[in-house]
Amino acid sequence: MTRRGVLIGCGFFARNHMLAWRDLPDVTIVAVCDLDPAKAAAFSEEFGARAYGDAAQMLKEVRPDFADIATTVSSHRSLVELAAGHGCAVICQKPFAENLIDADAMVDACKHAGVELLIHENFRWQAPIRRIGELLDSGAIGQPQFLRLNFRHAFDIYASQPYLAQVEDLALSDVGLHLFDVARRLFGEVIRISCETQRLNPNVTGQDAFLAQMRHANGAVASVECSFFSHYAPDRFVQTLALVEGDEGSIELGDGYRLWVHRQGECLEEVVEPPVPSWGARPWNLVQDSVIAFQQHVLDVLAGRAKPQPSGADNLETLRLTFAAVQSARNGGRQVKLAASGEEPPSA
Repeated sequence: MTRRGVLIGCGFFARNHMLAWRDLPDVTIVAVCDLDPAKAAAFSEEFGARAYGDAAQMLKEVRPDFADIATTVSSHRSLVELAAGHGCAVICQKPFAENLIDADAMVDACKHAGVELLIHENFRWQAPIRRIGELLDSGAIGQPQFLRLNFRHAFDIYASQPYLAQVEDLALSDVGLHLFDVARRLFGEVIRISCETQRLNPNVTGQDAFLAQMRHANGAVASVECSFFSHYAPDRFVQTLALVEGDEGSIELGDGYRLWVHRQGECLEEVVEPPVPSWGARPWNLVQDSVIAFQQHVLDVLAGRAKPQPSGADNLETLRLTFAAVQSARNGGRQVKLAASGEEPPSA
């Protein structure tokens, strides 16, 4: 069975979506939509999909199996509710919502319509993170105790997405929620968090670096850090380094996609670099392959072969955690408890 999808939003990252969909079997993107007619026309010409300037008209005429929403966050609620109202499954880019009210409304809309809602949190679908998850799930290092996620580079993210230079809580809202999603995938729910932010690049408006410390419900602790203004030679590009410690061993993920498992006095090394897609190139293959992996997962969910990772309901907890980090940073790094610890959830 071939799934028929539509793409809403034809910007920078949406091109990765389209190229990945084109590579996957049993799926066709039949229409694209953007408020900028030139962008929609360009995608239409390259990928053979019908171009629209109005999402409601497109959904009414095309009646797709799913809608892939790759727009900025301010438009997400209206588009998700629109797509759910047309009875199609929904994929929504991160950040899912600007606040928990909108996020709850989108989850409810899809639930009431009886359609799947998945959030495009592609960091958890990166090949190195998937491998760490497999090792933890298999009990390779026993009970998890400590996690460090490190995402520091100086790659110019503003060249292709200039609006990012004006985002107030940039590091937390652009990459922080990705890293928090990874931490939740690997170690489970967080019960408290403290966070400090910095503005390192004088040419941006918002906070472009943060350090967060978290306690998980299973007793483990985690340190998550991000910077868009850390200088290395060669530059680390946009990859996450990690250290995971358990009561029976440790896992290290370092530069060059090298992964080490320390257990029972031995160190086993493997290389976990993802393949380069036919349309891709290094060093972007880490991101490009993760989009393919996530979108294949979407097809598995639609076919009943898998549960959404992450679903909209699951991503609500990542949003709560991100908003708690913002609240902590704005209050001098003061610790914030999450609802799982018996406290009221923080507001953004």
